[in-house]
Amino acid sequence: MSELSATISRLGQTLNQVVVGQKAIVQQLMVALLSGGHVILEGVPGTGKTLLVKALAQLVQADFRRIQLTPDILPSDILGTTIFDLNTRSFSLKKGPVFTQILLADEINRTPPKTQAALLEAMEEQQVTLDGQSLPLSELFWVIATQNSLEFEGTYPLPEAQLDRFLFKLLVGYPETAAEKQMLLNSQAGFQAKRLDLAKLKPIATVEQILQARQSVRSIEVQEPILDYLLAVVGRTRKHPDLNLGASPRSAVTWLQASKAHAWLAGRSFVTPDDIKAIAPPLLRHRLILRPEAQLDGLAMDAVISGVLNQVPVPR
Repeated sequence: MSELSATISRLGQTLNQVVVGQKAIVQQLMVALLSGGHVILEGVPGTGKTLLVKALAQLVQADFRRIQLTPDILPSDILGTTIFDLNTRSFSLKKGPVFTQILLADEINRTPPKTQAALLEAMEEQQVTLDGQSLPLSELFWVIATQNSLEFEGTYPLPEAQLDRFLFKLLVGYPETAAEKQMLLNSQAGFQAKRLDLAKLKPIATVEQILQARQSVRSIEVQEPILDYLLAVVGRTRKHPDLNLGASPRSAVTWLQASKAHAWLAGRSFVTPDDIKAIAPPLLRHRLILRPEAQLDGLAMDAVISGVLNQVPVPR
């Protein structure tokens, strides 16, 4: 465990050197990687969302594919299709970009619901059904989707069923002034975000090591009072007066797994209430739905989540 922890720690440190000023996002991305949960990165253009994913894929020696989603993308463009070969007089399967280990779905809210739904089975069951045949995906299979938080024209909001399949929604904001200055210094020294190959990033972890780390995370101890605390928080979201929709049973299961990953990264073999709290905002902000009157009052989702946590007694 110590060797794996050191490897994952180096992975996060190197990622912070490539994408400057996003330490919190990198930390949460490491939690998602270790718990096997898919992620939405939301932020304005130019904050390093795509660079972050490309760098991570390169550092873990994983197969990486990117889909630039647009309104005319079809499900077959993601999943694949069967093609008739005139020479052999038979149909052959042409696999789509979903058959990879790390998939970047760039600007996922720019593609229609029919195409968005093509990822549902892949994200939940790690398989794709084509012409009645179920095809397994990579054991590592991990989807990271990006979306712009400011543009609304020509976009299609993700349905609740698909949002619930994402572990985290991470809000990528502007870096601090000191971090932004370091970005300028890196650029002056020759670093080019669009030419990541020139950075000569050396792989730090293998896919096998990531899978071993995930197995190690599953062995983290969770005492019954922690389970009761987690369920109390989930139950409180379902009864909150400002919410139309609370946390689902799936969110409770993934919350527990992500909390284990958070504890593992902290070097502990057990989960604490602080692990549960640390995971709450990115795990819940895309799953909960505010009542219309709460939206009109300008109530922020993260403020509601903070209020829920404050209302539930913390076990000793």
